[in-house]
Amino acid sequence: MAVSLPNGSVVAIASGYGSPITVSAVTNAAQAVASATAHGLSDGDFVEFTSGWSKATDRIFRVDDAATDAFDFEGLDTTNTQQYPAGAGAGSVREITGWTQLAQITNSTSEGGEQQFLTYQFLESDSEKRIPTTKSAAGITFTIADDPTLAGYILAKQANDDRLARAVRVTLSNGQILLYNAYISLSVIPSLTVNELMTVEVTLSLLGEPVRYAA
Repeated sequence: MAVSLPNGSVVAIASGYGSPITVSAVTNAAQAVASATAHGLSDGDFVEFTSGWSKATDRIFRVDDAATDAFDFEGLDTTNTQQYPAGAGAGSVREITGWTQLAQITNSTSEGGEQQFLTYQFLESDSEKRIPTTKSAAGITFTIADDPTLAGYILAKQANDDRLARAVRVTLSNGQILLYNAYISLSVIPSLTVNELMTVEVTLSLLGEPVRYAA
């Protein structure tokens, strides 16, 4: 049994991307292998994956076992061919070439992601049944101290304005890494409460489930 505190965690937003790299095929395996001619990626690089697989597309993965024309998506298990149909995973990746810290975070909250259900009842039954359907859209809101000169604030403002998805990396104090891909919104109107820090809110609208890696 283990518990942990978020204290000391560092949040960073992707500040640069490489050119798209064509992924011609992806295997169905416990750790999916991508075919990509002369991709130039190295173990430990982070990439944004765009794929024909809806459960894998728009997510951020770490590169593993890189070779000249192939690499693994670390931790991506595609053995279930109902969720990952054979031959349909091709697409592209973009290497994340830089990160900028979102500093001075005072609080964070999450919302959404709740399981939705279809509830039904047959005429002859005296009780209802339900089937899980989708999960609601999910997001994370970071409250940060108001300082428009900070690099993280400036990048969040840019992401708010251009409406392009950005990778977000959360490095926990124990070394574990959480990776999100999200649209970023920034509320530029600071709070004005006596004897409290002036703060603004940075909101992530998540495009898919996070990817988590051990240290």
